[in-house]
Amino acid sequence: MATFAKSTFNALSYAAFRPSYPPALFKTVLSYHKPPSTTFLDLGCGHGLISRELSPSFTRIIATDPSNAMITQAIASSPKAKYPNIEFRQASAEDLSFLEDGSVDMVVAGQAAHWFDYGKVWPELSRTVRRGGTLAFWGYKDNVFVEHPAASKVLDRYCYGEGTMGPYWEQPGRGILRDLYRVVVPPEGEWEDVTRVEYEPGTKGVGSGVGEVLMRGRMKLGEAEGYLRTFSAFHNWAADGKNKGRVKKAEGGDGDIVDELFEEMRRVEPEWEAAGEKWRDVEVENEWGSVILLARRK
Repeated sequence: MATFAKSTFNALSYAAFRPSYPPALFKTVLSYHKPPSTTFLDLGCGHGLISRELSPSFTRIIATDPSNAMITQAIASSPKAKYPNIEFRQASAEDLSFLEDGSVDMVVAGQAAHWFDYGKVWPELSRTVRRGGTLAFWGYKDNVFVEHPAASKVLDRYCYGEGTMGPYWEQPGRGILRDLYRVVVPPEGEWEDVTRVEYEPGTKGVGSGVGEVLMRGRMKLGEAEGYLRTFSAFHNWAADGKNKGRVKKAEGGDGDIVDELFEEMRRVEPEWEAAGEKWRDVEVENEWGSVILLARRK
């Protein structure tokens, strides 16, 4: 999370290139929840996507993020005239002192729960979520080009191999996400009806994985390129002293690690290579490994 909180992080690019959540995800979360639906708390709200999507379902939305840049982007993307019930606040999940005991009906965290310090977060949520209130944490990990296994193998190596972006992920957060939040366990004495909805992409085409597909969609290779440059590991790689001075080709440089990655993926995917200078317009099907963790306050 420290990477996204830096003043140099481009929250606008994050909002532009990150995948959206499908209607099925929100349906799953809202179907699990039991009224009343007065106060909704969005932890690690980023640019405010979840709060905007669920604003019609709750009277009051409180959206928090530790990053000032993210809160600024969220406010800019959520005009008061259209979203009068959303309040944005710079705050961490570990300190909810601004909330009264038992005042929250539902708390969610989308693509943020792997950064939390649960020694502090669980007591805060147990205090602020009402009895019978709902917790919904969800996240997605690496995208897979499901119809192009050779390119997916190259992508995985560049993301996690030695000498690539692998050492630049912030841990243990990334490991927790890649393991689909299995180490995130709501305390039994305070939470019940714990449910997990998981999906691991397969290698034999669309829907060939294990579990319930939630995150999927077609993406141009140029969009995938922009998406990869929102990875925290890429930002940490770029900030490393050994890599300074490497400018991406689109800006007239010799290329950075993302340029290298796409060059190699094109070499192993003849269809992409055949597109020549128009390779960024090639559309590919993506799936993401994903998880929804649901629990109810006792």
